Amino acid sequence: MADTASLLAQARVLILATDGFEQDELFLPRQALLDAGAQVTLASITTDPIQGVRHDTEKGDTITPDLTLEEVDTDDYDALVLPGGVANPDKMRLQERAVEIVTEFMEDDKIVAAICHAPWLLVEADVVDGRRMTSWPSLRTDLENAGADVIDEAVVIDANLITSRKPDDIPHFNQAIIDALEEELADEPA
Repeated sequence: MADTASLLAQARVLILATDGFEQDELFLPRQALLDAGAQVTLASITTDPIQGVRHDTEKGDTITPDLTLEEVDTDDYDALVLPGGVANPDKMRLQERAVEIVTEFMEDDKIVAAICHAPWLLVEADVVDGRRMTSWPSLRTDLENAGADVIDEAVVIDANLITSRKPDDIPHFNQAIIDALEEELADEPA
């Protein structure tokens, strides 16, 4: 078995986001994954810079996506990370390719990690029925109506699906993603 550093150097993680992403929910998981040695790619609707927000009230930083949704081949990635913010997942769930990407990751039993409002995209992809999940409180009825078993915990892990509630939970969210990648990559044949 390879050591952790070399395992994560093999990890390829895709992040989907657009304007209105919650600042810390994109930048902090992205940085934690980069620091752990993973290769991280950001995809969006276009490759124009996207605007973050802080608590939906003030503008945050911008970041330039690496590729468009249409350019994503899910076979190239081990995990998908979906940051929240209210506007970001609401816009993304209207993008047919974004919904397809989520569906492909879930069908392939790859890691899918969604925080805060991002589970809206999972509801749109119709992949939450029977799954244990958490989210920002205002989404919980949507998740329940879609068949999820909603639990109020910092991180809920159900097989390949990792969900978290809010920015305060990011350290737990990041660790759950890294742990899942380590486990998945350790199990792959050399």
